Amino acid sequence: ILLTSMNNDGTKAGFAVDITSLLSNQLSVPVIASGGAGTMQHFKEIFEEGNADAALAASIFHYKEIGIPALKTYLSAEKISIRL
Repeated sequence: ILLTSMNNDGTKAGFAVDITSLLSNQLSVPVIASGGAGTMQHFKEIFEEGNADAALAASIFHYKEIGIPALKTYLSAEKISIRL
């Protein structure tokens, strides 16, 4: 399931952790969180607190605010399972 929070999309204020957690804990299919990514911490939160299986972001990568290799290194250091 791709869960896009239209309220958070483009705000860079963080993913919708509460609703993502609710869905992730109720469903037996993977949940991809989308909308609101603005910091590396937001990704950590959506995986740890939101129990998301994946997270989607666009503008922070397009505008090079966060580099994908740097994010992967950060998440790995924070003990989030990720392919390097």
